[in-house]
Amino acid sequence: MMYPFFYDPTYILVLPAFIFAMYAQARVQSAFTRGMNIRSRAGVTGAEVAGRILAGKGVDVAVEQIGRPMGDHFDPRSVTVRLSPQVYAGTSIAALAVAAHETGHAIQHSEGYAPLSVREAILPVASFGSTMALPLFILGMILGSTQISRFLMTLGIWLFAGAVAFQIVTLPVEYNASRRALAMLADGGYITDVEAPQVKNVLNAAALTYVAAAAVALTQLLRLLVLRGSRRD
Repeated sequence: MMYPFFYDPTYILVLPAFIFAMYAQARVQSAFTRGMNIRSRAGVTGAEVAGRILAGKGVDVAVEQIGRPMGDHFDPRSVTVRLSPQVYAGTSIAALAVAAHETGHAIQHSEGYAPLSVREAILPVASFGSTMALPLFILGMILGSTQISRFLMTLGIWLFAGAVAFQIVTLPVEYNASRRALAMLADGGYITDVEAPQVKNVLNAAALTYVAAAAVALTQLLRLLVLRGSRRD
């Protein structure tokens, strides 16, 4: 049976994952806000923590401040850890957690961590797939039950599968960076045993958003497969 693409019963497949994603986003916002209000006992900034950890590991990576809030990331192209103002200059539990997490990505890159290498390798395919998959699939549905329509829908599914693969391989990368962050902060004396659970809460909340993104992507892929299956060859 055929349904209009923008309104059909298959949306029920994606709805639980979307609800989970909203919960994950609310949790990370809450954890980050709480963590930003707890000053670390070490009294060091996120930039200082990142710089000291990198120097201690012998990793030559720049640490820069960017203007975008919550835009913290490691850029493998310029080999730079970029931190938002509240993390770069902040001395809170959340600032240290985020700075150490992004530093963990820099160390992954320097060590040639396999899942990160895979993620970087499939990034161009995933980016193209996430942009073109749905337009091609929708075009295939609009054209009706023809050979070209089935080809476009199948192509859209394969491209979207590449984006799903990127989301899945991101999970071990993020969880590994979080484990490294917690260990490096504790081993370096930047957090106490009392502060460690608070740091872990911030890191776990952030990691949950990646689980949610993967769940949304997987259920959307399932939905596309169901819609494609409704078109008889």
